[in-house]
Amino acid sequence: MLRKKVLESNIVGVGKNADESEALRQSLMFLPWNNFIQSNHRVTITANLVNLNPPHEAVTVGQNTLKKLIQLIKERNPKRIVVAGGSGGASTMDVFKAYGYDKVVNEENVEFVDLNSGDFVEISLNHNIVKSTKINKLINETDVLISFTQLKVHEESTMSAAIKNMALSWPPADIHGYPKKSLGIHEDLHGFIVAMAETIPIDLAIVSLNPAMIGTGPSKGKAVHSGLVISGLDAVAVDTVCARLLGFRPQAINYLFRLIKDGVGQGNMDNIDIKGMTLIEMEKYFSNLAFGKEFAIDE
Repeated sequence: MLRKKVLESNIVGVGKNADESEALRQSLMFLPWNNFIQSNHRVTITANLVNLNPPHEAVTVGQNTLKKLIQLIKERNPKRIVVAGGSGGASTMDVFKAYGYDKVVNEENVEFVDLNSGDFVEISLNHNIVKSTKINKLINETDVLISFTQLKVHEESTMSAAIKNMALSWPPADIHGYPKKSLGIHEDLHGFIVAMAETIPIDLAIVSLNPAMIGTGPSKGKAVHSGLVISGLDAVAVDTVCARLLGFRPQAINYLFRLIKDGVGQGNMDNIDIKGMTLIEMEKYFSNLAFGKEFAIDE
């Protein structure tokens, strides 16, 4: 791993509000937020800007919620804040400008880095095909790495949430091609996600289900507007909770199962402290919205 995580916590916070920004704030306030970001920290928000599809379709993150996240981080007075994205299906800058992310960055006076280009550093990976990759040098200038994305069913990785967002945003399309398949990432996608997660620590995972995507992602599914935002300092724990809402246990999602087995994060629900709603309440609520029938695999 490139460095230690900033802070460990088994708490997963759940916010619920029709206003995604307010749900975000609620979820973060359940975490040890006041002890998390310090004045000497350089913070990077890895935002899901995967393709030229609008946020209301559950493909990319909400602009207003990104703005709220920046504002909440600013309250902690860090040394530097960077929004970073690396689109897989289009030019990052086209996505950045298409839906007003550029306006948010300018209004909040923070930096933006296109992870698909720029000055790179090489990182080694424990992966049979992609044994190393270049990624933006920003990784070495980051003390707090945040993954901010939407929850999706995914046609290759089964589920896309905080871990998959980070793992696929950072490899540059200038090298791996569009949609980042040229050098072997997708020949063993789950293995690549594991290798990235074991190398690059996620300090804060934020997954919005307002909207989430069911059917087939990352861009062709159905948007479900639930009002939920889930966050935590343990990305494995956050993704484990998210998997339950799609009807999956970790065994069904290969990369998540392997990360739990490798001890990268907590995947035992008995050891995850969910605040804001119970897991069964979330499962029933989301399944009813998404599928028209309440069910909870944990009941």
